[in-house]
Amino acid sequence: MSEQTDNNKDITVVHVVRHGEVENPDGILYGRLAGYHLSELGRQMADRVADHLASRDITYVCASPLERAQETATPVAKAHGLDLASDERLIEADNVFQGKTFGVGDGALRKPANWKFLTNPFRPSWGEPYVDIVVRMMQALESAKEQARGHEAVLVSHQLPIWTVRSYVERRRLWHDPRKRQCTLASLTSFTYQGDKIVSVGYSEPAIDLVPAHLRAGAKPAPGKAKAFGA
Repeated sequence: MSEQTDNNKDITVVHVVRHGEVENPDGILYGRLAGYHLSELGRQMADRVADHLASRDITYVCASPLERAQETATPVAKAHGLDLASDERLIEADNVFQGKTFGVGDGALRKPANWKFLTNPFRPSWGEPYVDIVVRMMQALESAKEQARGHEAVLVSHQLPIWTVRSYVERRRLWHDPRKRQCTLASLTSFTYQGDKIVSVGYSEPAIDLVPAHLRAGAKPAPGKAKAFGA
């Protein structure tokens, strides 16, 4: 067997999917709270991701334990005849504003008692440190790579953890403007391994036509619609 063939066999791709749209009429930053499920549009997004990946060599599917992630992953697992695994390391980032409305000029930002949590965006002071997110997400990626070595894996997680680990792999600073994350609903951030080394990162948006304009990267919130960070 040639060296080139051996190298091809040791290529593993781990697709990290952000969940679809969530039913959240009150604009709550739901964070790790239970009970937040995909909306009807979110279920359409999940089906679109499954269709997009239907022809891929997927041998492992795993999701954050939160309902919105599990519901996004289910059609993918079903399409490939796989059991859906769960991994706590893929969970949303912890956040002190969880359960509150959160937006510029309203909700949590108007309360002086919360200002102490906004003092250090580099850590960040309002939630789980970026470094801790990187550690757990890299561990989840490595585990998926081992589960699917020589094939492809799908992990379903949340915007902030996905963007943070991508920033780390691409050697960008971890602190950032949340409005500029390239991690749209139902998007795929795909890490390609050669052996045990990540050699490339790809990004795709198979459901972009279903994503409301105010929820796309860089968009300003629509009037009356809070844009939850890190959802």
